[in-house]
Amino acid sequence: MAIDISYEAIRSAILSKLAGSLSASLLYHSVQHTIDVETQAERIAKSEHISGHDLFLLKLACLYHDSGFLTTYKEHEIAGCKLAWEELSGFGIKPADLDIICGLIMATRIPQTPLTKLEEVICDADLDYLGREDFFPISKNLFLELEVKNFVHSENDWNIIQVKFFKQHTYFTATEKKLREPVKLKHLALIEAMIENS
Repeated sequence: MAIDISYEAIRSAILSKLAGSLSASLLYHSVQHTIDVETQAERIAKSEHISGHDLFLLKLACLYHDSGFLTTYKEHEIAGCKLAWEELSGFGIKPADLDIICGLIMATRIPQTPLTKLEEVICDADLDYLGREDFFPISKNLFLELEVKNFVHSENDWNIIQVKFFKQHTYFTATEKKLREPVKLKHLALIEAMIENS
């Protein structure tokens, strides 16, 4: 039961920090995204028969995977690792486990390069929305966030970027390949149809 108690304390602390301190311009990388990734990772992990201490570490990594946005947009994964080390040490998380958590956070970096089963799960959870029915409103939020940062300048540019991203992306777990990949491919076809040829 100690794991449950410490997890809830950690979860409450980091979600409060994210909710109170993330920039309002982060329409996609919001506290809601963090909660969604945690939820999807737990679902995928159950399907992939991951439980116990591995699941505990996975969920901690989900909570911190975008925490670096509190201080930086570029290289936010590195900043998130640093924050995880600082804060989770205070909760008694051991260095060996912190190394695993940092590996999980860094695996979500684009292009995703998971090396372990846990890393595959967090990567799939992070981009789960690509193959979901709520894809388009979530994608719109990401477009608006990137527009504020001057990374994209029109919806057509965004659609071109998305097509390229979709074609490079792959789900890693059997769970997501079965559940999300078919819907993701439908979304890809719809986005391709929206692109204006200049």
